[in-house]
Amino acid sequence: MADLDQEVAAVVHEHGFSGVVRVDLAGSTVHASAHGLADRAHGLPNALDTQFGTASICKGLTALAVVGLVAEGRLGLDTPVRSVVGDDLPDIGDDVTIEHLLSHRSGIGDYLDEEEGLDASSYVMTVPVHRLATTEGYLPALRGRPTKFPAGERFSYCNSGFVVLALVVERVTGTAFHEVVEQRVCARAGMVDTAYLRSDELPARAALGYLEADGLRTNVLHLPVRGSGDGGIYTTAADLHAFWDAFLAGRIVDERWVAEMLRPRTDVMDDGRRYGLGLWLDGTGDGVVLNGYDAGVSAVTRHEPSRALTWSVLANRSDVAWPVSQRLREVLAG
Repeated sequence: MADLDQEVAAVVHEHGFSGVVRVDLAGSTVHASAHGLADRAHGLPNALDTQFGTASICKGLTALAVVGLVAEGRLGLDTPVRSVVGDDLPDIGDDVTIEHLLSHRSGIGDYLDEEEGLDASSYVMTVPVHRLATTEGYLPALRGRPTKFPAGERFSYCNSGFVVLALVVERVTGTAFHEVVEQRVCARAGMVDTAYLRSDELPARAALGYLEADGLRTNVLHLPVRGSGDGGIYTTAADLHAFWDAFLAGRIVDERWVAEMLRPRTDVMDDGRRYGLGLWLDGTGDGVVLNGYDAGVSAVTRHEPSRALTWSVLANRSDVAWPVSQRLREVLAG
Protein backbone atom coordinates (compact mmCIF):
# COMPACT_ATOMS: atom_id res chain seq x y z
CA MET A 1 0.00 0.00 0.00
CA ALA A 2 2.44 2.62 -1.24
CA ASP A 3 -0.27 5.30 -1.32
CA LEU A 4 -1.05 4.66 2.34
CA ASP A 5 2.61 5.02 3.27
CA GLN A 6 2.79 8.30 1.39
CA GLU A 7 -0.41 9.64 2.97
CA VAL A 8 0.81 8.78 6.46
CA ALA A 9 4.15 10.46 5.77
CA ALA A 10 2.37 13.60 4.55
CA VAL A 11 -0.02 13.94 7.49
CA VAL A 12 2.76 13.14 9.97
CA HIS A 13 4.81 15.98 8.51
CA GLU A 14 1.84 18.35 8.45
CA HIS A 15 1.00 17.91 12.14
CA GLY A 16 4.48 17.31 13.56
CA PHE A 17 3.22 13.93 14.70
CA SER A 18 5.17 12.08 17.39
CA GLY A 19 4.06 8.50 17.93
CA VAL A 20 3.16 5.27 16.14
CA VAL A 21 0.72 4.42 13.34
CA ARG A 22 -0.34 0.86 12.54
CA VAL A 23 -2.92 -0.44 10.06
CA ASP A 24 -4.02 -4.07 9.71
CA LEU A 25 -6.22 -5.44 6.96
CA ALA A 26 -7.53 -9.00 6.67
CA GLY A 27 -5.03 -10.31 9.20
CA SER A 28 -1.95 -8.63 7.74
CA THR A 29 -0.13 -5.47 8.82
CA VAL A 30 -0.19 -3.14 5.81
CA HIS A 31 1.43 -0.16 7.49
CA ALA A 32 3.47 0.37 10.65
CA SER A 33 5.62 3.40 11.34
CA ALA A 34 7.11 5.25 14.30
CA HIS A 35 7.84 8.97 14.35
CA GLY A 36 9.36 11.55 16.65
CA LEU A 37 10.97 11.20 20.04
CA ALA A 38 9.84 9.24 23.10
CA ASP A 39 12.34 11.16 25.24
CA ARG A 40 13.40 14.52 23.83
CA ALA A 41 16.03 15.29 26.45
CA HIS A 42 17.97 12.13 25.59
CA GLY A 43 17.07 11.99 21.90
CA LEU A 44 15.39 8.58 22.19
CA PRO A 45 13.09 7.86 19.23
CA ASN A 46 9.66 6.33 19.34
CA ALA A 47 9.62 2.72 18.12
CA LEU A 48 6.88 0.34 17.07
CA ASP A 49 6.95 -1.28 20.52
CA THR A 50 6.96 1.98 22.51
CA GLN A 51 4.36 2.09 25.28
CA PHE A 52 2.16 5.19 25.13
CA GLY A 53 -0.28 6.64 27.61
CA THR A 54 -3.73 6.38 26.07
CA ALA A 55 -6.02 8.48 28.27
CA SER A 56 -9.66 7.43 27.79
CA ILE A 57 -8.95 4.41 25.62
CA CYS A 58 -8.86 2.52 28.89
CA LYS A 59 -12.59 3.20 29.42
CA GLY A 60 -13.19 0.27 27.09
CA LEU A 61 -11.05 -1.97 29.30
CA THR A 62 -12.82 -0.71 32.42
CA ALA A 63 -16.16 -1.51 30.80
CA LEU A 64 -14.97 -5.04 30.02
CA ALA A 65 -13.85 -5.59 33.61
CA VAL A 66 -17.29 -4.53 34.83
CA VAL A 67 -19.25 -6.46 32.19
CA GLY A 68 -17.21 -9.55 33.01
CA LEU A 69 -18.48 -9.33 36.59
CA VAL A 70 -22.03 -8.82 35.29
CA ALA A 71 -21.68 -11.92 33.10
CA GLU A 72 -20.69 -13.91 36.18
CA GLY A 73 -23.72 -12.68 38.13
CA ARG A 74 -21.63 -10.70 40.62
CA LEU A 75 -23.24 -7.46 39.45
CA GLY A 76 -26.22 -6.51 37.32
CA LEU A 77 -26.45 -3.74 34.78
CA ASP A 78 -29.40 -2.58 36.86
CA THR A 79 -27.49 -2.71 40.16
CA PRO A 80 -27.78 0.65 41.97
CA VAL A 81 -24.29 2.11 42.36
CA ARG A 82 -24.99 3.24 45.92
CA SER A 83 -25.65 -0.37 46.92
CA VAL A 84 -21.95 -1.05 46.22
CA VAL A 85 -20.17 2.17 47.21
CA GLY A 86 -22.43 2.98 50.16
CA ASP A 87 -22.03 6.43 51.68
CA ASP A 88 -18.51 7.02 50.36
CA LEU A 89 -20.00 9.03 47.47
CA PRO A 90 -23.19 10.61 48.85
CA ASP A 91 -23.70 12.86 45.82
CA ILE A 92 -24.55 9.86 43.61
CA GLY A 93 -28.33 9.47 43.41
CA ASP A 94 -30.17 6.30 44.32
CA ASP A 95 -31.43 6.07 40.72
CA VAL A 96 -27.95 5.67 39.18
CA THR A 97 -27.18 2.15 37.97
CA ILE A 98 -24.08 0.40 36.64
CA GLU A 99 -25.50 0.67 33.11
CA HIS A 100 -25.95 4.42 33.49
CA LEU A 101 -22.25 4.80 34.35
CA LEU A 102 -21.10 2.54 31.50
CA SER A 103 -23.17 4.48 28.96
CA HIS A 104 -22.39 8.03 30.22
CA ARG A 105 -26.05 8.56 31.08
CA SER A 106 -25.72 8.76 34.86
CA GLY A 107 -26.00 12.52 35.32
CA ILE A 108 -23.47 12.49 38.16
CA GLY A 109 -21.12 15.45 38.52
CA ASP A 110 -17.74 15.08 36.84
CA TYR A 111 -14.40 15.81 38.47
CA LEU A 112 -13.04 16.54 34.95
CA ASP A 113 -16.06 17.90 33.11
CA GLU A 114 -15.19 18.04 29.41
CA GLU A 115 -18.41 19.93 28.68
CA GLU A 116 -16.73 22.91 30.34
CA GLY A 117 -14.14 23.09 27.58
CA LEU A 118 -11.07 22.04 29.56
CA ASP A 119 -7.67 22.96 28.16
CA ALA A 120 -5.56 19.80 28.20
CA SER A 121 -2.40 21.79 28.90
CA SER A 122 -3.85 23.48 32.01
CA TYR A 123 -3.47 22.22 35.56
CA VAL A 124 -6.97 20.82 35.91
CA MET A 125 -6.58 18.35 38.77
CA THR A 126 -8.31 19.46 41.98
CA VAL A 127 -6.12 17.40 44.32
CA PRO A 128 -2.33 16.84 44.27
CA VAL A 129 -1.58 14.36 41.51
CA HIS A 130 0.73 12.23 43.68
CA ARG A 131 -2.26 11.30 45.84
CA LEU A 132 -4.02 9.73 42.84
CA ALA A 133 -2.15 6.43 42.86
CA THR A 134 -5.03 4.16 43.89
CA THR A 135 -8.73 4.21 43.10
CA GLU A 136 -9.59 4.97 46.73
CA GLY A 137 -7.29 7.98 46.43
CA TYR A 138 -9.70 9.53 43.94
CA LEU A 139 -12.55 9.77 46.46
CA PRO A 140 -11.78 13.37 47.57
CA ALA A 141 -11.81 14.48 43.93
CA LEU A 142 -15.14 12.73 43.26
CA ARG A 143 -17.05 14.12 46.23
CA GLY A 144 -19.03 17.35 46.21
CA ARG A 145 -20.07 17.12 42.55
CA PRO A 146 -23.78 17.97 42.22
CA THR A 147 -26.02 15.87 40.01
CA LYS A 148 -26.45 17.40 36.54
CA PHE A 149 -29.69 15.64 35.53
CA PRO A 150 -31.78 12.56 36.43
CA ALA A 151 -30.15 9.25 35.57
CA GLY A 152 -30.95 8.06 32.05
CA GLU A 153 -32.19 11.43 30.78
CA ARG A 154 -29.41 12.00 28.24
CA PHE A 155 -25.79 11.34 27.29
CA SER A 156 -23.12 13.38 29.04
CA TYR A 157 -19.53 12.17 28.86
CA CYS A 158 -18.37 11.60 32.42
CA ASN A 159 -14.88 10.73 33.62
CA SER A 160 -16.05 10.40 37.22
CA GLY A 161 -18.43 7.64 36.20
CA PHE A 162 -15.58 5.39 35.11
CA VAL A 163 -13.55 6.04 38.25
CA VAL A 164 -16.66 5.05 40.21
CA LEU A 165 -16.85 1.88 38.10
CA ALA A 166 -13.26 1.10 39.06
CA LEU A 167 -14.25 1.53 42.71
CA VAL A 168 -17.20 -0.82 42.15
CA VAL A 169 -14.82 -3.43 40.67
CA GLU A 170 -12.61 -3.21 43.75
CA ARG A 171 -15.52 -3.47 46.18
CA VAL A 172 -16.98 -6.50 44.39
CA THR A 173 -13.72 -8.41 43.85
CA GLY A 174 -11.66 -7.32 46.86
CA THR A 175 -8.76 -6.83 44.44
CA ALA A 176 -7.04 -3.64 43.27
CA PHE A 177 -8.59 -2.33 40.07
CA HIS A 178 -5.30 -2.30 38.16
CA GLU A 179 -4.79 -5.99 38.92
CA VAL A 180 -8.33 -6.86 37.85
CA VAL A 181 -7.85 -5.20 34.46
CA GLU A 182 -4.51 -6.90 33.95
CA GLN A 183 -5.88 -10.34 34.91
CA ARG A 184 -9.37 -10.25 33.43
CA VAL A 185 -8.82 -8.14 30.32
CA CYS A 186 -5.17 -7.81 29.31
CA ALA A 187 -4.14 -11.40 30.04
CA ARG A 188 -7.15 -12.83 28.19
CA ALA A 189 -6.39 -10.61 25.20
CA GLY A 190 -2.66 -11.31 25.12
CA MET A 191 -1.89 -7.64 25.79
CA VAL A 192 1.59 -8.29 27.16
CA ASP A 193 2.80 -4.67 27.09
CA THR A 194 -0.25 -3.00 28.62
CA ALA A 195 -0.25 -1.76 32.21
CA TYR A 196 -1.14 1.11 34.52
CA LEU A 197 2.34 2.61 34.85
CA ARG A 198 3.27 5.38 37.27
CA SER A 199 4.22 8.56 35.42
CA ASP A 200 7.05 9.24 37.88
CA GLU A 201 8.79 5.89 37.26
CA LEU A 202 8.23 5.02 33.62
CA PRO A 203 10.23 2.10 32.19
CA ALA A 204 12.63 2.47 29.28
CA ARG A 205 10.10 1.67 26.53
CA ALA A 206 7.45 4.16 27.70
CA ALA A 207 7.15 7.52 25.95
CA LEU A 208 7.08 10.71 27.95
CA GLY A 209 4.06 12.94 27.25
CA TYR A 210 4.89 16.45 26.06
CA LEU A 211 2.72 19.54 26.40
CA GLU A 212 4.00 21.45 23.37
CA ALA A 213 5.31 20.73 19.89
CA ASP A 214 8.78 21.70 21.11
CA GLY A 215 10.45 21.82 24.50
CA LEU A 216 11.04 19.46 27.40
CA ARG A 217 8.02 20.10 29.66
CA THR A 218 6.14 16.86 30.27
CA ASN A 219 2.70 16.06 31.64
CA VAL A 220 3.92 14.56 34.91
CA LEU A 221 2.30 17.33 37.01
CA HIS A 222 -0.92 17.44 34.95
CA LEU A 223 -2.32 13.93 35.35
CA PRO A 224 -2.82 11.40 38.15
CA VAL A 225 0.47 9.70 38.94
CA ARG A 226 -1.32 6.44 38.15
CA GLY A 227 -4.53 6.22 36.20
CA SER A 228 -7.78 4.55 37.15
CA GLY A 229 -11.01 3.60 35.41
CA ASP A 230 -11.26 6.75 33.31
CA GLY A 231 -7.76 6.91 31.86
CA GLY A 232 -4.05 6.38 32.20
CA ILE A 233 -3.21 2.90 30.93
CA TYR A 234 -0.09 2.50 28.76
CA THR A 235 -0.08 0.21 25.74
CA THR A 236 1.41 -0.47 22.31
CA ALA A 237 -0.05 -0.57 18.81
CA ALA A 238 0.43 -4.34 18.73
CA ASP A 239 -1.49 -4.78 21.97
CA LEU A 240 -4.40 -2.73 20.65
CA HIS A 241 -4.57 -5.00 17.61
CA ALA A 242 -4.60 -8.00 19.97
CA PHE A 243 -7.36 -6.32 21.97
CA TRP A 244 -9.76 -6.04 19.03
CA ASP A 245 -9.11 -9.64 17.96
CA ALA A 246 -9.76 -10.97 21.45
CA PHE A 247 -12.75 -8.74 22.22
CA LEU A 248 -14.70 -9.50 19.06
CA ALA A 249 -13.88 -13.23 19.27
CA GLY A 250 -15.45 -13.38 22.74
CA ARG A 251 -12.23 -14.22 24.58
CA ILE A 252 -12.59 -11.42 27.16
CA VAL A 253 -16.33 -11.66 27.66
CA ASP A 254 -18.47 -14.06 25.66
CA GLU A 255 -20.09 -13.07 22.38
CA ARG A 256 -23.49 -12.44 23.95
CA TRP A 257 -21.94 -9.76 26.14
CA VAL A 258 -19.88 -8.40 23.24
CA ALA A 259 -23.17 -7.81 21.43
CA GLU A 260 -24.62 -6.15 24.53
CA MET A 261 -21.66 -3.76 24.75
CA LEU A 262 -22.05 -2.87 21.07
CA ARG A 263 -25.79 -2.18 21.38
CA PRO A 264 -26.27 1.62 21.24
CA ARG A 265 -27.54 3.26 24.42
CA THR A 266 -27.36 6.68 22.80
CA ASP A 267 -28.30 7.04 19.14
CA VAL A 268 -26.62 9.34 16.64
CA MET A 269 -25.31 12.49 18.31
CA ASP A 270 -24.30 15.83 16.83
CA ASP A 271 -20.87 14.47 15.89
CA GLY A 272 -22.43 11.53 14.02
CA ARG A 273 -21.47 8.87 16.56
CA ARG A 274 -23.40 6.54 18.86
CA TYR A 275 -22.36 5.05 22.19
CA GLY A 276 -22.71 1.58 23.67
CA LEU A 277 -21.15 0.42 26.93
CA GLY A 278 -17.66 1.92 27.12
CA LEU A 279 -17.34 2.04 23.32
CA TRP A 280 -17.95 4.64 20.62
CA LEU A 281 -19.91 3.37 17.60
CA ASP A 282 -20.21 4.80 14.10
CA GLY A 283 -23.54 6.40 13.29
CA THR A 284 -23.94 3.86 10.49
CA GLY A 285 -22.01 0.70 9.78
CA ASP A 286 -20.14 -1.46 12.28
CA GLY A 287 -17.11 0.70 13.11
CA VAL A 288 -16.10 0.63 16.80
CA VAL A 289 -13.74 3.20 18.27
CA LEU A 290 -11.81 3.92 21.44
CA ASN A 291 -10.07 7.26 21.73
CA GLY A 292 -8.36 9.38 24.33
CA TYR A 293 -7.02 12.89 24.75
CA ASP A 294 -5.20 14.44 27.66
CA ALA A 295 -2.20 16.57 28.55
CA GLY A 296 0.69 15.10 26.55
CA VAL A 297 -1.41 12.16 25.33
CA SER A 298 -3.68 11.36 22.40
CA ALA A 299 -4.72 8.04 20.93
CA VAL A 300 -7.30 6.50 18.60
CA THR A 301 -7.91 2.84 17.84
CA ARG A 302 -10.61 1.69 15.45
CA HIS A 303 -11.95 -1.60 14.15
CA GLU A 304 -14.39 -2.31 11.33
CA PRO A 305 -15.40 -6.01 11.47
CA SER A 306 -17.06 -6.04 8.05
CA ARG A 307 -13.79 -4.96 6.42
CA ALA A 308 -11.43 -6.82 8.76
CA LEU A 309 -9.75 -3.44 9.19
CA THR A 310 -8.01 -2.14 12.30
CA TRP A 311 -5.87 0.90 12.86
CA SER A 312 -4.28 2.54 15.86
CA VAL A 313 -2.64 5.95 16.27
CA LEU A 314 -0.74 6.55 19.51
CA ALA A 315 0.95 9.88 20.25
CA ASN A 316 2.89 11.53 23.05
CA ARG A 317 1.29 14.91 22.38
CA SER A 318 -2.32 15.85 23.01
CA ASP A 319 -3.31 17.37 19.68
CA VAL A 320 -2.02 15.08 16.94
CA ALA A 321 -3.54 11.58 17.02
CA TRP A 322 -7.03 12.61 15.93
CA PRO A 323 -6.11 14.44 12.67
CA VAL A 324 -3.82 11.57 11.66
CA SER A 325 -6.62 9.07 12.36
CA GLN A 326 -9.15 11.12 10.41
CA ARG A 327 -6.83 11.23 7.41
CA LEU A 328 -6.36 7.46 7.65
CA ARG A 329 -10.11 7.01 7.62
CA GLU A 330 -10.45 9.11 4.47
CA VAL A 331 -7.68 7.24 2.67
CA LEU A 332 -8.87 3.78 3.70
CA ALA A 333 -12.48 4.61 2.79
CA GLY A 334 -11.32 5.33 -0.76
